[in-house]
Amino acid sequence: MTRQLIHIRKVLWVLSLLVGLLSFALCIPLLVSLLYGEEIWWAYLASAGITAGVSGVVWLFTNPDRQDRLGKRQHDREQQDLETQEDFEPISRDLNLREGLMVVSLIYILLSLFGALPFTLSGTLQNYTDAVFETASGFTTTGATILGGETAAGIQNPAIEDVPKSLLFWRSLSHWLGGMGIIVLSIAILPLLNLGGMKLFSAESSMMMSDRITPRVQDTAKQLWGIYVAMTAVHFGLLWAHPSVGGFDALNHAMSTLATGGFSTKNASVGAFASSYVDILTTVFMFLGGVNFVLHMRLFRGDLKSVFEHAELRFYALITFLAITFVSLSLWIKNGYSIGDAFQYGAFQVVSILTTTGFATDDYELWNSFGLFLLFLLFFIGGSAGSTSGGIKVFRIMVLLENAKNEFRRILHPNVVTPVRLGQKVVDNETQRTVLSFVVFYLALFGLGALIMSALGYDFMSAVGASIASLGSVGPAIGDFGPMDSYAGVPILGKWVLLLMMVIGRLELFTLLILFTATYWRD
Repeated sequence: MTRQLIHIRKVLWVLSLLVGLLSFALCIPLLVSLLYGEEIWWAYLASAGITAGVSGVVWLFTNPDRQDRLGKRQHDREQQDLETQEDFEPISRDLNLREGLMVVSLIYILLSLFGALPFTLSGTLQNYTDAVFETASGFTTTGATILGGETAAGIQNPAIEDVPKSLLFWRSLSHWLGGMGIIVLSIAILPLLNLGGMKLFSAESSMMMSDRITPRVQDTAKQLWGIYVAMTAVHFGLLWAHPSVGGFDALNHAMSTLATGGFSTKNASVGAFASSYVDILTTVFMFLGGVNFVLHMRLFRGDLKSVFEHAELRFYALITFLAITFVSLSLWIKNGYSIGDAFQYGAFQVVSILTTTGFATDDYELWNSFGLFLLFLLFFIGGSAGSTSGGIKVFRIMVLLENAKNEFRRILHPNVVTPVRLGQKVVDNETQRTVLSFVVFYLALFGLGALIMSALGYDFMSAVGASIASLGSVGPAIGDFGPMDSYAGVPILGKWVLLLMMVIGRLELFTLLILFTATYWRD
């Protein structure tokens, strides 16, 4: 078996290219700042310059072309001394699996560190940890915010609506970029990454690779982003058509919704618009954001049959329908809501939490215990595989349920061999083991996060809520971190723990955790 060595120079070279893209992305809020006449435009220029400078230096010293030239000179000198003639082999640009995993694991951390610069340079946030937390929450589409609260050091962070518009736009843009995936975007626009694109694509995306509908991964990435942009544009236009929603708010909420992120431009989130039209429209697009984007591609191609017969989509829709029904009934019967309000608020919050978006139109912590508990269960599920949602994912829930059903059959009929099926597809044993391992690790990390938060002094509900909301990319939680609260008061250690859980959850656990195993580093 061929050994897969890790070439750190090659990893740094790819990372420098990806971080370099961030410097271009920072120019967009720079334009927004100039458009609105804000005085902090220089913070974006400085941030872009620092980011481009660092990435440029790293790229210069790790560029394979430069290494080839240096290596060829050394090779020629050695051949002259030995009086032999051997061909020089240039450095391979193709990433192996280990290198791909390292790139995907580190890029979200690096983007968070550099993307936090506008918050601190502009003076909007005095604490760099808060800035990194907010930025990581954006790129991982978590939506947990430190705005509008007091830090553990007694510093009052500004409320959302007191933050400059360009920074609010940067938060939403980080959502939007992270929603479809930084790596997927990079593969689409950087042909160089196509050499290791499949490994990067697999490491970042939960999408079943058998669902690719184009032979080349770069073409798949381009089509995914094309659908993503089109859906965002449609949602933006429909929001802007409502008189209570301005163009700026419409664009920001459209980006956050399709990314299932949850950052809003309003202190009261989507509830600030007090509009049934906005609520229903946002609910629909949050639901669409939780659907496998390969199915969106098939739908645009007119393949309706494969879309509506897709087992995961049907189960996802069933969970949504049942949750909305029972939560709405509980609000009507136990909280005294009218039937219309119960359905409107119940449906919005159910879809928001299930898709791990995190928008709010009502304070669900004031709901009856039955409705709140149902909502809490949805924190763990998430949307479909291949969507912008976080969580365990509906696909894995289905595999667990089908496996459990087969175990009951084996008890009654020990000699019967019944494969696990999802629709017409048989789930092989390797996939079943992977799903089981993922769920076990997911619950273990959830417990560890809750344990750390409780050790920092938080009550049971707050510790549990913060842990699952960070790992599942939900954002708002329960207890001290409800939909109307902020993460500002969490101690620095707690913020870095939750930040790391956001990244781990975004990368589907194994991609990042495998870097901490001896097997990964062993030749």
